[in-house]
Amino acid sequence: MHNIYFLIFRRMRRPLLALVLTYAVAVLGLSLIPGQDDAGNPWHMDLFHSFYFVSFMATTIGFGEIPYPFTDGQRLWVTFSLYATVIVWLYAIGTLLALFRDRSFQHALTEGRFARRVRQLREGFYLVCGYGETGSALVAALTERGHRVVAIDIDPDRVSLLQLESLRQFVPVLAGDAARPDCLMQAGLKHPLCKGVVALTNIDEVNLKVAITSKLLHPEIKVICRSDSLDVEANMKSFGTDYIINPFETFASHLAVALQAPGLFLLQSWLSGSPEYRLQEPVYPQSSGRWIVCGYGRFGKAICQRLKREGIEPVVVEAHPEITGMPEGGYVLGRGTEEKTLREAGIEGAVGLVAGTDNDANNLSIIMTAREIRPELFIVLRQNRMENQAVIDAVEADMVMHKSAIVANRIRVLLGTPLLYQFTSLALHQSDAWACELVSRISALVTSHSPDIWELRLEPDDALAVCRGLEQGRLIQLQHLSADPGDRRRPLECIPLLLKRDGESFMLPDPEIPVKRGDRLLYCGRAAARHRMGWCLQNIHALNYILTGESVSTGWVWRKLKRHGLLGRSAGESRSGE
Repeated sequence: MHNIYFLIFRRMRRPLLALVLTYAVAVLGLSLIPGQDDAGNPWHMDLFHSFYFVSFMATTIGFGEIPYPFTDGQRLWVTFSLYATVIVWLYAIGTLLALFRDRSFQHALTEGRFARRVRQLREGFYLVCGYGETGSALVAALTERGHRVVAIDIDPDRVSLLQLESLRQFVPVLAGDAARPDCLMQAGLKHPLCKGVVALTNIDEVNLKVAITSKLLHPEIKVICRSDSLDVEANMKSFGTDYIINPFETFASHLAVALQAPGLFLLQSWLSGSPEYRLQEPVYPQSSGRWIVCGYGRFGKAICQRLKREGIEPVVVEAHPEITGMPEGGYVLGRGTEEKTLREAGIEGAVGLVAGTDNDANNLSIIMTAREIRPELFIVLRQNRMENQAVIDAVEADMVMHKSAIVANRIRVLLGTPLLYQFTSLALHQSDAWACELVSRISALVTSHSPDIWELRLEPDDALAVCRGLEQGRLIQLQHLSADPGDRRRPLECIPLLLKRDGESFMLPDPEIPVKRGDRLLYCGRAAARHRMGWCLQNIHALNYILTGESVSTGWVWRKLKRHGLLGRSAGESRSGE
């Protein structure tokens, strides 16, 4: 608001001075020019009546000459004043209209509205810096789950695009530089309800500045940053950044899991995918044999390091080693789009190919050329731009690395279901047979799309009925929470994945384990099971039926009818008596 007032007074200073001066001269002249009353006696208009006459004269309404008819001298002065005031008003109005069209003024108004909306937020929210491919996917995922989001992006076109999006929640957005602390402050960095800051710009240095500013101005806040550089990542860690996501390293670790335990990789893919995603088919990359990596940039380096840890010595194909750096153990000079280059790299005896350049057209050309020579290759494709999704799908690669999707999906899990992040981390220490068994259980619940993932805390806000039952000393087991409130003998289509209690985590907990207040639970299953579970958690009568099999009539009319024997046994009582 201070910027708005400053701009108004700075631009309107001359027009306002001109208005004041013109009116002052007109009023003073009218009061000095002699007139005549009805009797013909000399008369001077006082300053009040002069000001009054000049004021309504400027509106061109015309109340007539007051209090007596004017003399020719007064009428001449009024004519001069009339044109002078009209001209100065046109000057002032023109300047005011130009001010409203000024970009700096419009930006100041936008910033004022944005800051006011952020101050008026009454729910916890996340501050997302950067609304590119990654940011847009993350904002859509968070708002779909009911989370409040505030966004910043330096590109006005992206800001306009966000305002046109049909999101579930309204998202205040500011066109500004996230590297500036004042922009972060306007976006609610120090707001008491700000739950976290996510830096997703395509410039690592900007993400680093966001992390530093956030930790210095709001030390207890959760900060998640994207980083494509190991040096910047190390710098972020020194400032206490909570989570740093490197898409290249993340995908390389996924590939390593697929090489070691395909079932565990499939489990992670199913649980981490959004419910609208179709279930991914299992992949079986060869953990021995020749792998060819085309492109030795940041992605290629991460893949080569992971493959070497798995005992695989990859063959690197790089067109500009003087820029990317010389690969260890030699390389083949070329882009990989030429048959000669691939044959020189040993494509005839290869088991896997990584098309990892920063050009989608080259990556597609590499794959098509390689498949003509060796169709059974395991293909890993790097996707650089979202608009190429149709041709990427058409090539049917075994694994696709799209860094924006990887970062957005990882952050969505961290913010939306943090227990899932803990579960997948613990699952890495399990056997592949354990993962395959869990995949079979999940496939029995869902058929085509990823399962719905939700977590709950046994507190009055999420489970009022359960907390009251525990306070009354009732024994409530984990299996009771997943019983169908319509038929307690039928379990809901969901699986408890993790129970966290007093700092300890229990994977796939026993259904007969008693629950306690404060427990945190992670479930996967159908969305319908999640909604029906809410009855058991919040409705004391539904919980009582699940625990005892007795269905209590709570309405006054139903109780009267039942008391006089006019109502038969309820469905719950019939089932309990069978």
